[in-house]
Amino acid sequence: ARRMTSPSPAIPASRPAAPPAAHRVGFGHLMLAEWTKIRSVRSTLWTLLLFVVVTLGLTALFTWLTVHAVNQGKASGRAASIVADPTSFILGTGLGLGQLAICVLGVLVITSEYSTGTIRASLLAVPKRLPMLAAKAAVFSVLVLVIGEIVAFGSFLIGSALARSLVKVSLSDPNVTRAVVGAGLYLTVLGLFALAIGNLIRHTAGAITTVIGLVLVIGPLLALLPYSWGAHIHEYFPTVAGALITADHQQSNQLLSPWQGFGVFCLWTALLLAAGAYLLQRRDT
Repeated sequence: ARRMTSPSPAIPASRPAAPPAAHRVGFGHLMLAEWTKIRSVRSTLWTLLLFVVVTLGLTALFTWLTVHAVNQGKASGRAASIVADPTSFILGTGLGLGQLAICVLGVLVITSEYSTGTIRASLLAVPKRLPMLAAKAAVFSVLVLVIGEIVAFGSFLIGSALARSLVKVSLSDPNVTRAVVGAGLYLTVLGLFALAIGNLIRHTAGAITTVIGLVLVIGPLLALLPYSWGAHIHEYFPTVAGALITADHQQSNQLLSPWQGFGVFCLWTALLLAAGAYLLQRRDT
C-alpha cells in the first residue's frame, strides 16, 4: 500500500530587507562638514598665520618708524594727521596689507574645491546646492570674524602703546571701540566678498587677481574721478564704503556715515553671493 504523506508546509519566500531610512542632513551637519574641509586644508592655516604675522608685525614696525621719525623731527608733517585720527593710523598700517591674506583665503575656500574636483563629491553628498554654499559662507565668516577681531584689537593695543609718546588713544575714547570692532567686521565681509567672486569665477588665479585689483587698484583710482559724481562712485565702491567703519572720525566731505558705508559693502557682497548662488544652480560642475 502506498504510504500517504502529508505535504510539507510551504516555506515563505524571504522578503528583501527594507532599505535603511534616509538620514536627513541638517544645516548643522553641513556646517560641521564645511568646517572639516576648511580646517583640513593646509592653505587655511598658513594664510591665517600669514595674516596674523603680517598685520601685527607691520602695525608694530610702521607705527614705531613713523613715531620715531616724528619725534626726531624728520616727519613733522605726519604729526598733525596722526594726532587728528590716531585710530585710522594705527589700524591702517597693518590691516592695509594684512587684508590681502583674507582676500586670498576667501577665494581659496571655494576655488580649491573646483581645482581639486572635490566639489563634485560635495554636491553628491548634498544635492541641494544652496545649503552647501550657505554653510560654507557661514563657517568661513565665523572663522574670519573671530580671527579678525583678535587681530584688530591686538593691532590697536600694540599701535597705541608705541604711539603713546606722540598721542594717547584708548578704547574708552569716543568711537574708538566701534572702529576697532568695525575693523573685524570689515575683514569678515571682505572675506565673503572674495568668496563670492571666487564662486563666480571658479579659477583661483583669476579670482585672486580680480579681488586684489578691486581692493588695491580700482578703489584708489576712483578717487581721481572729478566732480560730485566721481565722489559718489568712489565712496559707494564696495571696499571703500566698507572701510569707513574702521575710522573713528568722519570727514567733513564724507558722503556716508561709517555704518552706512558698511551697509553698502554688505549689500554689494550679498548681491555677489546671490549671483554666485544662481550660477551654482544653473551651471554644471
